[in-house]
Amino acid sequence: MGHWLPHSPFPWAVFAVNMLGAFLLGGIVEALFRRPDDERHRRIRLLLGTGFCGGLTTYSAFALDIHDAAPAVGALYAGATVLLGLVAALVGAAVVRR
Repeated sequence: MGHWLPHSPFPWAVFAVNMLGAFLLGGIVEALFRRPDDERHRRIRLLLGTGFCGGLTTYSAFALDIHDAAPAVGALYAGATVLLGLVAALVGAAVVRR
């Protein structure tokens, strides 16, 4: 993503990857919510949610980008990531619900 999207002053690549991860996690949680809460589904949730989405997203880069940014850009970036990440997760869940 870093090759396709600009980094400065707003880190678009990290933002896009984190939005994709939030969207996928919302869909995964919704899909597994409708399944029995047994050991198999808990393992799938850990594998896909924590493993895949955790490996895909880059929240350490997110924190570093906030630290390195100008205060206004860092605040905008942090707020947009949290707010739009929640929206992305809700949209992911809604897509699976349909």
